[in-house]
Amino acid sequence: MADETEPTSNDRRHDVDPIETREWLESLDSVLEVEGAERAAFLLDRLLERARRRDVAPRFDGRTPYVNTLDSADEPEYPGDLEREHEILALLRWNAMATVVQANKELDGIGGHIATYQSVAQLFEVGFHHFWRAYGSEQAPGGDLVFFQGHASPGIYARALLEGQLDEEQVRRFRQEVDGRGISSYPHPWLMPDFWQFATVSMGLGPLLAIYQARFLKYLQARGLVDAPRDEAERHVWVFCGDGEMDEPESLGALTVAARERLDNLVLIVNCNLQRLDGPVRGNGKIVQELEGVFHGAGWRVLKVLWGGAWDSLLDRDHDGALQTRLLEIVDGQWQAATVRGGAYLRELLVGSGDAKSEAIASLLEPLSDEELADLPRGGHDPRKVYAAYRAAVDATDGRPTAILAQTVKGFGMGEEGEGLNTTHQTKKLSPNAIRAFARRFDVPVDDDVADHTLPLLRLDDDSPAKRYLDERRAALGGPFPARRRAAEALDVPDFDHFAKLTEATKAGREISTTMAFVQWLRTLYRHKPVQDRLVPILADEARTFGMEGLFRQMGGIYSPLGQLYEPVDSGQLAPYTEARDGQILQEGINEAGALASWTAAGMSYSTHDLHMVPFYIYYSMFGFQRVGDFIWAAADMQARGFLLGATSGRTTLNGEGLQHEDGHSQLIAATVPTCRSYDPTFHYEVAVILHDGMRRMFGEADENVFYYLTLTNESYPHHAMPEGAAEGIVRGMHRLPEEAVWEGEEKTPVKGRKRRPRVRLLGCGSILREVMAAARLLHDDWQIDAEVWSVTSFNELRRDGLAVERWNRLHPGEDARTAYVAEALGDGEGPVIASTDSMESFADQIRPWVPARYVTLGTDGFGRSDSREALRRFFEIDRHYVVLAALNALATDGTIDAARAAEAIERYEIAADAPNPSTV
Repeated sequence: MADETEPTSNDRRHDVDPIETREWLESLDSVLEVEGAERAAFLLDRLLERARRRDVAPRFDGRTPYVNTLDSADEPEYPGDLEREHEILALLRWNAMATVVQANKELDGIGGHIATYQSVAQLFEVGFHHFWRAYGSEQAPGGDLVFFQGHASPGIYARALLEGQLDEEQVRRFRQEVDGRGISSYPHPWLMPDFWQFATVSMGLGPLLAIYQARFLKYLQARGLVDAPRDEAERHVWVFCGDGEMDEPESLGALTVAARERLDNLVLIVNCNLQRLDGPVRGNGKIVQELEGVFHGAGWRVLKVLWGGAWDSLLDRDHDGALQTRLLEIVDGQWQAATVRGGAYLRELLVGSGDAKSEAIASLLEPLSDEELADLPRGGHDPRKVYAAYRAAVDATDGRPTAILAQTVKGFGMGEEGEGLNTTHQTKKLSPNAIRAFARRFDVPVDDDVADHTLPLLRLDDDSPAKRYLDERRAALGGPFPARRRAAEALDVPDFDHFAKLTEATKAGREISTTMAFVQWLRTLYRHKPVQDRLVPILADEARTFGMEGLFRQMGGIYSPLGQLYEPVDSGQLAPYTEARDGQILQEGINEAGALASWTAAGMSYSTHDLHMVPFYIYYSMFGFQRVGDFIWAAADMQARGFLLGATSGRTTLNGEGLQHEDGHSQLIAATVPTCRSYDPTFHYEVAVILHDGMRRMFGEADENVFYYLTLTNESYPHHAMPEGAAEGIVRGMHRLPEEAVWEGEEKTPVKGRKRRPRVRLLGCGSILREVMAAARLLHDDWQIDAEVWSVTSFNELRRDGLAVERWNRLHPGEDARTAYVAEALGDGEGPVIASTDSMESFADQIRPWVPARYVTLGTDGFGRSDSREALRRFFEIDRHYVVLAALNALATDGTIDAARAAEAIERYEIAADAPNPSTV
């Protein structure tokens, strides 16, 4: 290592007084030797403080020299048998490669990735052998939580084959899942529910999900719901991602959260192979240095693992820092080229072109041949270096999360057909020569001619030393890994009678919104003791908007690892802003992605912690599926359970906020997620029925892997009592409103004469259902037309039911045909069907195939805007007058009434027939 009394950066050339510099550095050394690091750090802090007071700006940017953070002299002794581990890793590398190559031989184009695992293999193996405790391990019974780099999945399967978790047939059927015998392309818990813990592809989601997973573990510990750590018993959350993956905004978006929340149970390993999918990450710069600055700035501990042990002697003899300086100067594009072009190129690169450092570097490298120089390993391929970093990370208890920046070579061992090449990520096949070279490089016990045939998947004999070692190491850490479990006991969900108040009509003169109904339901649920401590309300800085500030005190405040170090300005009020170390509420700030990640961590707690937690995340509906849809899809993959509540929903209900806030499509996006049960209720009792159904299905004995999405409104109005027998229809998607509810207490004008009147059927949901109810009254009073009104709580569920019925009928010809619920519900009625919603027309249009009559849909296609609700609903042509016009037109088309009556309605209601289409303006 370079002499630490000498400068090792480019600042050397600007040193106008080297003697003075040496004196300062020797003074620091003296303090370290005599008084220790703590005193030295104190003095440095004081110096920096004085410098700032004197307007001297220190140039430290969080980046350190381009060498390993941990000195080789301080590395702990490696606890494993390196010979056995090398033997095991050779088989894993071969099997991972063979899995992809053979799959693409047999089924061209099936895909898969070889290069990523070959890059990250050693980083994984040190964890598997020495750190990652499985569920039930003696030290940490809950086990560690690992987010694996997704493209490296073949290597995880290769290890599961050696351990016996997977059999050869499964591994042979990589990416061939349809018949149920194959294994998935990436970590997908939905497809392999007993194996993968977390979904990490789509790339970039892993770091943010892991941060909030680690925070949720701290939250559970603080609330006494899981055991707090004892000595080495702390469960850790580990996350692996590639350096190219760190370009995703989500990868870096929550780094300050991890530091602020004191997540010393979090270890993030960046596999720095310097390559993206198609080329270098920072060809003109240094991604490791860039990330180091970012992590340091965010308050993380950063450990760089750049060079293997064979570099130590070179750096130790680099007394004037010439080599260390050159390592910093070489950009990543050159390092990548050095991997491909060999030792002679690397020597030329390191020596440079004749500057003052060149001679010293050339002398250092002289004892090494070009081949030996090319073989100097990167740090991420050296188990001793990796172990030292992992040990430092898990032993740290100072509240800081740890980032390990481990340099590797992408496609390590793939030779001329993949190692370090820009094309390596897309390499799915290797030639026989490349396969033979791969086997020789890693001492894989296969004959040369094996490359010309079906590639074998290698196993270890049960009585071999390597197999015994493999099993012993995993046994010491609790058993096979990864493994997903589902052992949580069902919650004692209260009977629906517990929520009886929400089935009664609101008192005369009282108006509430469905958001208020939800809050009332949540308060009522909280009073049921068996589930009280399992509820996890999650807010994205809108508690007061949604009327939830009263929960601050009721639920013990907002969780904070620091408690509350200040007196809030509203401390004298009824609902002050309260933070507490054991607070039940999670307040994520203006951070939808973080809130959704917290919701996911809570929603899969039944698997990760054997504990059902019930998350409720409420937010502006416009900022849900549209903004964090990728995270929601990942949550579904990971079988998360809970409630998402899209408040202020609809394109015309949030009348003052304008285009970016008005949601008319989140329900449509919700329909794309297979496990999402989505509803758009209008009345308090509908909210209560749907939420109770969700509790029963997700957390009760039903034990279903679904989650619920409810859109809620901020518009207040009276609510009638729950009609008798309505619950089934509410859950299935639609129920008919009784006439007394439609008329909202008004007296219905008696029908004169005996002549049969025309009839229509009106559908609505959310706040627009009340416009539909008003349209029914207008049809009766102004046009002598009878209308039945249906509350459609879920067009999405009705469509799902209709498709399922169609499929069953198609596959069972000759048997009695089934009937879709829509057709069953509307079957006895008469007249055309008109639907009006506060969403795009396609939302209601989903059920068209099963509506047994002429069907007309009205919706809010186009951009939102600011105005009164009345003006907006008229602009989008979904209000009561447009519903009436649509009904008259449909009746005229059917020949039931004269078309002139529709024209009369346009005049009577002053409808602008030539107004531009709202979807175009």
